[in-house]
Amino acid sequence: MTLKALVLCAGRGTRLGGLTRDCPKPLLPIEGKPLVGYTLDLLARHGVTDVAVNVHFLADKVEVELGDGSRYGLRIHYEREDKLLGTAGAAANLLDYFADASDIVIIYGDLVFDEDLTALYQRHRANQADATLLVHQRTTRSNSTIDMDDTGRIVRFRERPAGWSTTGPVWVNSGCQILQRELIERFPSKRPLDLPRDIYMPMAADLRLFGAPVEGYRIAIDSAERYQQAIRDVKAGKLRV
Repeated sequence: MTLKALVLCAGRGTRLGGLTRDCPKPLLPIEGKPLVGYTLDLLARHGVTDVAVNVHFLADKVEVELGDGSRYGLRIHYEREDKLLGTAGAAANLLDYFADASDIVIIYGDLVFDEDLTALYQRHRANQADATLLVHQRTTRSNSTIDMDDTGRIVRFRERPAGWSTTGPVWVNSGCQILQRELIERFPSKRPLDLPRDIYMPMAADLRLFGAPVEGYRIAIDSAERYQQAIRDVKAGKLRV
């Protein structure tokens, strides 16, 4: 069985304001390393050798900074998107690249995390899952919420639920997932698609989707405040590297 990866680096990162005016969000520096470099290191430590990186905004800068991937112990394949294809559309666009892989780990390019990807993959295979999503709990309303049964199987996925509120913690998508290649083959190609909105939400009842709770450190760099928090946390040694 072969596991390949897709790290999503095409977005503009507009919520970070001036920080990403001239710098793609995946290249924001954290203690001397680009943000996405932590994900590339994590993939290499867990035996992944071939990684696709989709690029769009300031694509040249991403390609120059990351190079061929050898500094991370990887081989990087770049896929330039003339128009943004979304989290699922990017995967569908890479089916030829994934042809020799049984499963694909797809990671949002604005994450800093230290999850045991080997254990996540083993869990994915043991469950014979179509997709296994890393999930965490939040006490405030989120863009997506997940309902799981006692086995960890996802029975409902809500994306941006209008009028929905909660008084307690809820499970939410963490931005890292492992998908069978056969599932990606079912995605419509050549058009923008979003994993939560277009795949997980409408197909949850018909697929073997599982959630795996985050066990380590995780932060999504979706604001200037979280970027500064990540810098402080990495400096303090909270990331298990």
